[in-house]
Amino acid sequence: MPAGEYLKAADRAALDLTIRRAEQLCRAEFSVFVGRAQGAPRPFAVGLHRSLVAPDRSILVMVDPVARAVEVVTGSDVRRHLDDNGVELAVASMVGLFRDDDLVGGLRRGIQQLAEHAKPANTLHSSL
Repeated sequence: MPAGEYLKAADRAALDLTIRRAEQLCRAEFSVFVGRAQGAPRPFAVGLHRSLVAPDRSILVMVDPVARAVEVVTGSDVRRHLDDNGVELAVASMVGLFRDDDLVGGLRRGIQQLAEHAKPANTLHSSL
């Protein structure tokens, strides 16, 4: 999670805890990038996502505070449970907190929401 000048050590620790809990909830892997996108934000975020160890099972959240850009990229396994609507709701929550100058709070809220939407639904099995 590159954070540069945007996050303090305590902020990174809080995000790490949020990420661990989110991964336990939905069984997807989360990565967060906070910094300047090299070029257009979406292609940059997609490139970061592709470089992850398990991109099919991963969710990448990329925030460029200078460009005021937020991108979420999900892998094919994740998309079975996390649809565009769930991503849009999480991004809207993040942006609302970012506008209040709460970068860490926005990231934490967004990650929590993404995990909630990405968790597999409980399936009830019946015996016939």
